[in-house]
Amino acid sequence: MKGHTLRSAIVLLIIGNALAVLSDVVVKLMGSGAPVFQFILVRTLITIALLLPFYRQFDLHTPFAGLRVHLLRSAMALLGVFCMVVALTTLPLATANAVFYIAPLMVMLLAVLMFSEKLTPWSVLAVVSGLAGTLVILRPLEFNWGAIAALGGALALAINAVLVRLLPPQHSTVHKLFISHVLMVPAAILLFAGEWFISAPGWRPDILGFALSSGALILVYSLTVLLAYRTVDANQVTSAEYTGLIWAILIGWIWFAETPDIWFVIGSLMIVVPLILLGIFQNRPTTADRSDSSHSADTESEAVLPQAVAHHQPSDPTLTHKH
Repeated sequence: MKGHTLRSAIVLLIIGNALAVLSDVVVKLMGSGAPVFQFILVRTLITIALLLPFYRQFDLHTPFAGLRVHLLRSAMALLGVFCMVVALTTLPLATANAVFYIAPLMVMLLAVLMFSEKLTPWSVLAVVSGLAGTLVILRPLEFNWGAIAALGGALALAINAVLVRLLPPQHSTVHKLFISHVLMVPAAILLFAGEWFISAPGWRPDILGFALSSGALILVYSLTVLLAYRTVDANQVTSAEYTGLIWAILIGWIWFAETPDIWFVIGSLMIVVPLILLGIFQNRPTTADRSDSSHSADTESEAVLPQAVAHHQPSDPTLTHKH
């Protein structure tokens, strides 16, 4: 039975990551001239609508507890979505995804700065190798706005994930997501208004379809992650998360005729392999970890979902943070 559960969890993560990459494809299909802030506003409103059916999980007694943290996370989510759209519409699909995978490394560094956590030798290896791998993929001499946006998106995602720790523990995942997106709406409206009056892109009705498709795919992805990590220990299946990069390479090659070069392969291995080793050798669950598995799964989902927009990103609960 345990083997069956493990296989099911791995299949869930593989399918979920494929759906997440398809969400990226939807964004990429909008094109580089797409009205980004129209997409962000519509996507935010759609996400709120999709979360409303789960209203029973809202905390109606202290709905705005931790408001300052929620506001900061909303700002990071907004920045993350913007950077994600720019990166995906200007970089090859696989390249953008590979850079997004450095978010877990940034989380580790932020945890040191914000919570005085100590890095283990495996963590240091993962950070150094991952950052070097990012340089190999992007090659500073070829830096452009897309590369900068990809790095910005990963940083926004990492900050958002770390801030989860500062939110009230009595709030459910759904509540945190709902409040975060509601707080995004005023800023999204202002940015959309500025885009409308300054660049006058005009209203694109097709953005509704793009936003709905992207949002739905990400929500399903987050559900697969939540289900997978609630049935097995994270260190047993977390490597399946990195199949997202394989999906990105295959879809980018088939759909967009994007062929990764040798530098991409080397850089990707430098990012992903240390993260997998970190999950295998450093984070074997203890009895206490298992007793808190439900909470870990919730934190996992919460860190992924808001960024859904800001991407799907690799979700690795074995890295304290989550992403």
